[in-house]
Amino acid sequence: MTGQMSLRREAAHFQAPILRKSLSQIATSFGGFFVTCAAMYAVIDVSYWMALALAPLAAGFLVRIFIIQHDCGHLAFFRSHRANDIVGFACSLLTLAPYSSWRRQHAGHHSIWNDLDRRQSGADIYSSCLTVAEYRALGPGARRWYRITRHPLVSNLLLPPLIFTVLYRLPFDMPKSWKQERRVVHLTTFALVALLGGLGLLLGYERIAAVQLPVLLAATIIGVWLFSVQHRGEKTRWARHDAWTPVSAAIQGSTYLRLPRVLQWFTGNIGFHHVHHLNPRVPNYRLRECHEAIAALRRVPALSFRAGLRALRFTLWDEDRDRMVTFGDLDRRAVS
Repeated sequence: MTGQMSLRREAAHFQAPILRKSLSQIATSFGGFFVTCAAMYAVIDVSYWMALALAPLAAGFLVRIFIIQHDCGHLAFFRSHRANDIVGFACSLLTLAPYSSWRRQHAGHHSIWNDLDRRQSGADIYSSCLTVAEYRALGPGARRWYRITRHPLVSNLLLPPLIFTVLYRLPFDMPKSWKQERRVVHLTTFALVALLGGLGLLLGYERIAAVQLPVLLAATIIGVWLFSVQHRGEKTRWARHDAWTPVSAAIQGSTYLRLPRVLQWFTGNIGFHHVHHLNPRVPNYRLRECHEAIAALRRVPALSFRAGLRALRFTLWDEDRDRMVTFGDLDRRAVS
């Protein structure tokens, strides 16, 4: 326990935001997004395929904007609580994720992640899993449903756009006691209707859909993959509550996704997720610095981009073998 406290104290040295870096990140992220979208509108009448070719770049900037919103939700981007809230809400008008409710739900993720005894405390399918014993105890229909919803094509390609465009428009999964968060959901939806309605009148609704939908689809798929894969893989560990600590959850229950520098930039260094879980107040632009400065963090096994794609298949925790397994692993063991 003393070693864990020491590790948290070391990470705390990197949690102070740097104003010039925060402002620079806002300028490059929002500026890059708006310039790329403007270029898409400029060329769409010449060639839709030329405009579509720019969609991944715009999506990259949008993912970076979401990382800013994520940092604001952790009060990590500015020293001022009010500044974090203002910028976070501005980000939400582009990411479509209501700021206040997403912030509160995400804080819950940090408090229960990889705790086997607290998985029913509001965790979503990206923040939870069944144990092998629990899966085997399900009926045939429930097993099929679990496998379908956890299949990468469903959970990481079909669901992300649905979550951001439809589910985030209503506070259907929030307790009635979350009055402020529920109000912000409606406020965000009304603001989006007004914003898109105005742009549609100015530029044409078909052009808005032709440009923004591909960008949104790509950004939501990439963003959900980034956050879900950070908690997947053979070496990701779950623990019963008696053995759970915030530090063990960070070091053993989240991953270090090693990405090329250009992808690190677009993803706001979120690949250093073990550092983020160790101290959520460390701004995204200081995560790498923290990782490199603390020896214990450098020893966390890295997950390559290719391994990160494969990691989506790990959806069950095998308590007997103390490791994550795939449905394929389970099927092969049943046959043998």
